[in-house]
Amino acid sequence: MSENNTAKRGGISVEMEHIFPVIKKWLYSEKEIFLREIVSNACDACTKLGRLVSLGETSNVDTSKFRIDVILDKSAKTITVSDNGIGMTEEELQKYLCQIALSGALDFIDKYEGESEGAGAGIIGHFGLGFYSSFMVSDTVEVITRSHDLSPAVKWVCGTDGDYEITAADPDDDDTPARGTTVIMHISGEGEEYLNEYKLREIIDKYCAFMPVEIYFIDADKEDSDEEEKSVNDTEPLWLKPSSECGDEEYADFYRKVFHDFKEPLFHIHLRADYPLNFKGILYFPRITNEYESLEGQVKLYYNQVFVADNIKEVIPEYLLMLKGVLDCPELPLNVSRSYLQNSGYVSKISAHITKKVADKLVSMFNTDREGYEKIWRDVKTFVEYASLRDQKFYDRVKSAILLEKCSGGFVTLDEYLETAKEKHEGKIYYANDKTAQASYISMFSDEGIETVLFDRLIDTNFITFVEHNNDALKFVRVDAEVAGSVNDEDSSEPEGVADLFGEIVAEGTKISFEKLRSESIPAVLNVSEESRRMEDMMRMYSGGADMPKMPVDATLVINTSSSLIANLAGKIKTDPDTAKVLAKHIYSLCLLSQRKLTADELTEFLSDSYNVLGKL
Repeated sequence: MSENNTAKRGGISVEMEHIFPVIKKWLYSEKEIFLREIVSNACDACTKLGRLVSLGETSNVDTSKFRIDVILDKSAKTITVSDNGIGMTEEELQKYLCQIALSGALDFIDKYEGESEGAGAGIIGHFGLGFYSSFMVSDTVEVITRSHDLSPAVKWVCGTDGDYEITAADPDDDDTPARGTTVIMHISGEGEEYLNEYKLREIIDKYCAFMPVEIYFIDADKEDSDEEEKSVNDTEPLWLKPSSECGDEEYADFYRKVFHDFKEPLFHIHLRADYPLNFKGILYFPRITNEYESLEGQVKLYYNQVFVADNIKEVIPEYLLMLKGVLDCPELPLNVSRSYLQNSGYVSKISAHITKKVADKLVSMFNTDREGYEKIWRDVKTFVEYASLRDQKFYDRVKSAILLEKCSGGFVTLDEYLETAKEKHEGKIYYANDKTAQASYISMFSDEGIETVLFDRLIDTNFITFVEHNNDALKFVRVDAEVAGSVNDEDSSEPEGVADLFGEIVAEGTKISFEKLRSESIPAVLNVSEESRRMEDMMRMYSGGADMPKMPVDATLVINTSSSLIANLAGKIKTDPDTAKVLAKHIYSLCLLSQRKLTADELTEFLSDSYNVLGKL
């Protein structure tokens, strides 16, 4: 600070010989992005000229003939990108190429677009840095350009030391465009991997597959081939079209093209959000062939049809990460960072919008094509339940389309089940989690006209608890938690000695009760209280399957006094107590089998007792 306390101001200066080494090594984390940047600039040049034509600022330009050529010349060690767009005058070339980070795109927007909503739509480059990515792979870069106003063509040549030369371009040189710009990159030793046809095609397919100007790849060594000239990009990707103009086969073809996945997706969602979100895209729910398959989806982010990044998790709610798709978000910066995405209010609004659209799609499918919806329900069930657990708003939107799978076959909604349950078990939904192991319980309930539904996945315990919290009048009860309506109204008396006999056999803490069940074929059932079993399930889930202390189980062995087997057992307690004990153990083991898998020791003992029983026949 000077003595008279006057502030000094100035601009920071950077010498080119110091900044170029930084650009060469650090401008982008991936060197291959250089081609995206140069082709994007060429695309912008065509977009700008098209805009001038639409504004009446220029004429005699056929906008349908815009094109970009990417030319590989391995013998000359050059990669050339040329366009027939707006071009530059000598003054413009001096201004935009000789001053780093001065954006011609922003100047154009300020001059011709003003501050209106959507200003600059379709123009890619905004930062004035993209061109310099060419030096990441080049020793020398030539730019030959001629403005659309037909000013004399000029040539700019610059090396990695930052020293450049501007001269008049030779109008007879094949590299001098009639209109537009040609960028010739003389590839350095460090960039020689890009002097490869397949490598360049791969980069173009990754970053430029949907750019709005036709791109042609030319291998100079094959220039005389008879191959038909064909653009390598799709200038009108499916996400730009109204959904009403797109057919199912188009969506399927687009999915296969972008994700190289030949399994048909379950469904798609065509997104088209207007101001203030302003983004478009298509999301697919992939078909998962088995539960061990990777559940991680893939969302490709685009900026005005230019590929930006793969698998952008921040734009999709984490509970919907199995989705695959493309999002074109022109409100995001082209060189978007993870930290930006994580802290962007725009991104969080996109995420919320996608959540809403997924829920709305499920409900729409349920309402308009229930049969088709039921066919995919088991594929989407786990994801719907998980999303509901994570996002109350999602559940509130989709709950009318949540299905319950009946053990007898088919599906019902929650409301449909409760409506049929009014007479016999109002407010209760009976379910099984293993149709095979719990077959006897399911049969017993079915005989009483009570439908059971299937919840056979790990997340189901959490989900049914969540649904109960959202509906105080509702209770889920597993079929082995109570005997429901299977009990006769008649009093049941305990056969003498049976309680003591089973008391010696059952697990510690297991209660014994006697009921006269309507089915005479079942000697006993083991009921475990819903609350006790759910707690054990959740502890098992949160432990990740690791060993954990044994939880106390609130279990009751219900002995059926209607069963002739129990009557025979009671008769043997005094006459043949050894046989009575073997039979009682076998009955109890069968009850355990319908509840869970036997432990190794239990199974060994069960097999031994089974052979013992057979020996007494």
